[in-house]
Amino acid sequence: MSKTLKIILASFLITAGAIKAAPAHAADVSQVSASVRTADLDLSTKAGQRALNQRLAIAVVDVCGKPSDVDLAGKNLARACRAETSARLAAERDRRIAGAVDPAEPIRLAAR
Repeated sequence: MSKTLKIILASFLITAGAIKAAPAHAADVSQVSASVRTADLDLSTKAGQRALNQRLAIAVVDVCGKPSDVDLAGKNLARACRAETSARLAAERDRRIAGAVDPAEPIRLAAR
């Protein structure tokens, strides 16, 4: 009976692991996007600029994902995605701070 119970438990754990891993693979091929509002920020102040930087940093993490600590390949991909996405956003952030863009228009970003 003990051997049968071990087999059932092992089967359950393998199935649960496969089900949990399936959405992660599906998310890898889809594109994730986010919008960052700026209309409520006064970008002429340091506080407004800090708030914008914080919103952008959160959005970058959201679109690039947070892989598990044991997924080293996923962590490297997320790190590269964050660096690339942040670099693309730097010019847009600078344009917003300079007042060259309508603040009512949100900043849109996307990543794979």
